[in-house]
Amino acid sequence: MRTVTRNLLLGIGVVLVLLLALGAAPSLLRSGDPYYVSATPVGEVDANETNVTSGPNATAVGGDALSERTHPFTTTAIADAGANQTGYSEPYWRGPVGIKGAFTHSPFDELAALRQRNPRAADGESVRLAHNGTLYRIGVTQDRA
Repeated sequence: MRTVTRNLLLGIGVVLVLLLALGAAPSLLRSGDPYYVSATPVGEVDANETNVTSGPNATAVGGDALSERTHPFTTTAIADAGANQTGYSEPYWRGPVGIKGAFTHSPFDELAALRQRNPRAADGESVRLAHNGTLYRIGVTQDRA
């Protein structure tokens, strides 16, 4: 093998290893303050109101179809919530420089995806979500009360 070809292959290998490390390392970096997705029950979904989660006047995101793979923080917070108790997800550390957010899935990504599903469900910094007949206010917080 020629020296130029060998050096090129080594360079490509080093770049691939670094990219893999950047993809795996951010989840191991636990610096900065933790962020949690909170799910606060705010009431029951009225059975007579048909447009809570569908139609042009929907006021909440339909949470029954959320996947644990695409919304792990939100589904964990909903599962942790009780009848009159706020549920919280596992902590997410944002990182000091901000590079981590480009390589990992974050609670902020989930909240943005929920807002994109139904912009009318936005309630300030949080989103209203209906799941199993309960209406929740989903938000990102640094405090786990």
